[in-house]
Formats: sequence, structure tokens, C-alpha cells
Amino acid sequence: MDYEKIESDRNGFSTLELKHLNLLAEKFPTVQAASTEIINLEAILNLPKGTEHFLTDIHGAYETFSHVLRNASGMVRKKIDAVYQYSLDEKTKRQLATLIYYPEEKLEIITKKEEDLESWYSVTLHRLIEVARVSADKYSRSKVRKAMPEDFAYVIDELLYEHGAKKEQYFNSIIKSIIDVGRANHFIVAISKFIQRLLIDRLHVIGDVFDRGPHADQVMDLIHNHYSVDIQWGNHDIFWMAAASGIRASIAGVIRVSARYDNLDTLEDSYGINLLPLATFAMRVYEGDPCEAFIPVNTPPENIGSTHVKLISKMHKAIMVIEEKLIGEIVQRCPEMHMEDRLLLNKINYEKGTITIDGRELKLTDTNFPTIDPNNPYELSPEEKELAEKLRFSFLNCERLQRHVKTLFSKGSTFLTYNSNLLYHGCIPLDANGDFKEVTLHDKKYKGKALCEQFDLVSRRAYYNRERPEKRNKDRDYMWYLWCGADSPLFGKKKMATFERYFLDDKEAQYEESNKYYKLRDDKETCVRILEEFGLDPEKSHIINGHVPVKVGKGESPVKAEGRLFVIDGGMSKPYQKVTGIAGYTLIYDSYSLILAEHAPFESRRNAIQEEHDIVSIRSMIERSTDRIMVGDTDDGVHIKSQIADLNRLLEAYQRGVVKVKSA
Repeated sequence: MDYEKIESDRNGFSTLELKHLNLLAEKFPTVQAASTEIINLEAILNLPKGTEHFLTDIHGAYETFSHVLRNASGMVRKKIDAVYQYSLDEKTKRQLATLIYYPEEKLEIITKKEEDLESWYSVTLHRLIEVARVSADKYSRSKVRKAMPEDFAYVIDELLYEHGAKKEQYFNSIIKSIIDVGRANHFIVAISKFIQRLLIDRLHVIGDVFDRGPHADQVMDLIHNHYSVDIQWGNHDIFWMAAASGIRASIAGVIRVSARYDNLDTLEDSYGINLLPLATFAMRVYEGDPCEAFIPVNTPPENIGSTHVKLISKMHKAIMVIEEKLIGEIVQRCPEMHMEDRLLLNKINYEKGTITIDGRELKLTDTNFPTIDPNNPYELSPEEKELAEKLRFSFLNCERLQRHVKTLFSKGSTFLTYNSNLLYHGCIPLDANGDFKEVTLHDKKYKGKALCEQFDLVSRRAYYNRERPEKRNKDRDYMWYLWCGADSPLFGKKKMATFERYFLDDKEAQYEESNKYYKLRDDKETCVRILEEFGLDPEKSHIINGHVPVKVGKGESPVKAEGRLFVIDGGMSKPYQKVTGIAGYTLIYDSYSLILAEHAPFESRRNAIQEEHDIVSIRSMIERSTDRIMVGDTDDGVHIKSQIADLNRLLEAYQRGVVKVKSA
């Protein structure tokens, strides 16, 4: 008989609960400690919720992304205006804002020009403290302290909370001491970054960090080091994640897309991927081939004949052919993917230079395929096999890339529900009738939320078994599928017409039909069903989506389904700005409202610092609550309430004597 269990049940505590409470008692060893924590947590529940910022489709646009974080999507300037709307002129406010965005760089300029530097320091420090004070006013003192830079935490705490007529001399003496001991520059940098941090309590990145733009690695460094961020994977992200997992088709595809946008520097210089074997192979095999369809996009006409462009074009074609062969291996191995239409190399008539697609014989624009055996078109040549393995080794052993991909896994997922919002990059696959589409993975059918969860699980297994390719091989295939599969929630089109874009001049063949989701996402009832599928109340919840650029210039609105869904891909990356007409959106969710900030193109970091040119943003109120949203109303509030309940049980256990007080 289990006497221990009987005894604990008699006192109103199960054995399992007592184990938990004894562990909790290690952290809160006395009645006083537990009581104090309950008081603190109860107080936090009654504070306003922190401000969330939602961004998507960064595509390597580091300078723009960095600036949007630095200016908190315009919130820094809003705080400056709140304090100094009538007391400072526009030029002074612009300089103060730029100093907060880029303190190190701006200080270097100002300190060289300013004649009375001590007076400037004194005035500027007072102004920065005021901006910091209004930025911190809705947070607990404990939370503000945690956000403070360690070197100046005590000083900032004193300046924020001890200001007043009775302590003005004390306040001024602190400012003077900072200047006298030569720490003014360091303090300005510290408090500027402190302000930036206060104005973004939580950052949500709704996918597609990679591709198109030149500095995805620097974007990932920011995300890796960010204090509070989550990521919903985009199809471009999973492509790089699959490449880092050693999936050869994905490796070839990542290199191809990088070559297409003349962005191989990210691979070579930023990640140290050795592309010399590819360059050597391409120059020899495609010698004399102009590779016209493979000239990087947006190449100026005067550069087309350059040695650089010629080399990139040949590398581009060489890796594209390899990618098609490797895709063929996966598609033939996985008939359940229903991607037979992507088996195109065997549909080419190599003598006639044509291909048959959907019963139509079409003329190829390029017929030079020196590495393809018409009798076995998906077999890699011996040189291609060797090259594919060298590239795989480089990707698997790139320390920086692996660190960034681990960040995508640790901070990311296929979707997220957070504070009554459903976040995902692409879509929730729907069938022709608008119902959740069933998709087979590992011989089981999944749909809706379960499908997203299963793809998430598959991807994690594929990555963490990357050194054991024989282990769960189908996981690796499904991870690749997320990039371009018809029923991938990260992609959402019937096909990715890669081959057709390169080798055919036929719009019908190049057409990529979107999933039914994209026709129905403007329908309120569809969005209601999706929210309910993910366990959210459709009356107060929203879907936040990216992936498909909003054609603002053509009058398209990012607000869909009567306000149930927001598409916030506004073209942060320059290649998309011709489509969108703007340079990105930020959705801002504070304690009162949902605000959509529409950003104009960012000129450059240099202009922002030297000319004090900020991103011009148009802010539109989408929703406003009459009652302020408090921490107690959020997901964090649910967690805090659970902690309070546990602590109350610990107090009860202390009072009944079933858990020993750990110290006097």
C-alpha cells in the first residue's frame, strides 16, 4: 500500500503536486518570499500590455529592417513629439531622433562640430532622460530595470524616478558628473538603445528573412541577439534551413536564387561557402554558352558583357540544371507529393529542342544541356555528384549559417498564436470547396492546424538528424517540399514554375495557380473558420499574414475580411517595391489599438545619419479599444495567473506544514 500517497491526499495535496511545490520552495523559501512575489505578480497584471511590432518579408533588406527597429516604426519620433511638440523646432527634434537611432555614428559627427560640447551634453542628456521617462511609463519598475544597460542601470534608475523640484539639484549633479568623468558619450549610447528597447516589447517576424536582398546574415544577427522575438518561417527561410540540413536539392536551389539576384556574396563572404568548385565547373562545361536566360535580374545593360556577369550566368545555369536533377530524385521517390508535373527533364525532345507540357509541344529558348543524358536525365554526371557533395559539406560545416538556422528553429515555427492573433507566413491550404485540405505525410492525413504542426515536427527532425541522412529520409524530402509543394502552408501555389521561367517563352506554362486560400482570405467566414481551427475567438482575434506583396499602388488594401486578416507584406526588399509601391508595413499592437504603419522607401543608413532623413511612415488606426488592454488580458497574463495560483498553493502548503519553510 502507498502510505505516502494516502497521507498526501489526506492533506489535500497529491504526491505529484508536493514534488512540484517543493521545487518551487527552493526559489521562494519562506512565507514572506512567496507572499512578496504574489504581490509583485498581481501588480504586473494591472499594467498596460507591452507594444508588439509585426514585420514580414525582410528578404535581406538589413538597412531598412535595422532602421525600422531603431526608430520603432516611428514610435521614437512620436515620443519626442509628445514631450517636445511645442518647445523644440523641427531641426532639433530630427537631430534628437537620429541620435537615438544611431548614437555612435551621430555622436562622432556632433562632437567634431559642436563648439560648446559641455553645454550640448547637458541639454541632450536632459532631453534623452525625458524621452526615456515617457517611453518607460507603462512598465513596472522591475521590467524597466531589466531593460537597462548594466553599466548605467543605477544612474538611469535614479534619473528616471527621482526627478522633481525637491531633487532638481541632485538630478543636475548626476548629469554634471556623467559629463565631468568623460562618460557622456557612453551614457548617450546606452540610454538611446534603452529607449529603442522600451518601445518594442515584442517583435514578430512573419517570415522570409532570406533571399533577394544582400544582407540576410546581418538580419539574422539582429534576430539572434534580440531580447524578445519570434519568427514564423517563410518558404525562403525553410529553403535555407533545408540547405543547412544538407538537403542537396535545397542547397542547389539556394545557390540558384542567390545567383539570380547577383547575391552570391552572401554565401561566399558572409557564410564562407566555397563556390570555387562550382565556378570552375560552370566555366568549363558552359564555355561558349551565353546563358542569356541566366543573367542576374536587374543587371544594367552596360554590365551584361562583363566578366563578372558572364561567370555568374554560367554558375547560375550549372546549378539550376543540378537542382532540376535533384528535384527529380525527390519527386520520383515520393509519389504521395503528387508533383509529377515537376518531372520535366524526361519530357524534353533533345533532338528537336522542344518539351511537351500538358499535351502542348513548346519550343525551348535554350537547348544546350551538356550534362544531361537523354536516356537517364535525372542522373548526376560524375562531376556533378562530386560538386554536389562538396557543396553539401560546405553547408553542413558552416558555423555561422548553422547558428542562424538554430535561431530559426529555437525562436521560430510554422505558425504562432499570441495575444489573440494568429501569425503565419503563407496560407492554410484549402481544397477546391474551401475546406481544409488533407495532405499525406508519412502515410497519415493531416489538415489545418494539425498539418502545420506536423510540418513543423518533420522539419525539426530533418535538421537535428542532418548528420544521419539515413535516419527518417522522408523527413528531409518533406522539408524540401515546404519550399515549393502545392500543399505547403509556406508556399501556397499549385506549382513553382522554375524550369518554365528559364526555358520557355510561354505565359500559360509559366502561370502559377494559387491555393484557394488566396481567393477566400478576403471572406470573413473563411477567416472565422481558420481562427476557430487554431482555438481563437474570431470576435476578437486576427490573422496576420505575409508572403504575397500588397499592390498598394493599384489600390489593394492590406486589411481583408472586414478586419479579420492583415497582409503586411509591403515590399521591404527593393525588388518588390515596383509591385507594392511602398517599402513595407509594420503592424503595431499597443495597449489601446492596432495601428498599421506604411513606410516609404529608405534611402540609406548614410543619409539617415548625415542628413537626418528618417523613413516617412503613414500611420493608420485599424482598431481602438475603449478599455486599455492590460497584462492580465494577454497570454503572459495567463502564465502569470498560473504562477500566482502555484504560489498560493505553496503558501497553503507552508501553513499546513506539508512543505517545510526552507529558511527563517
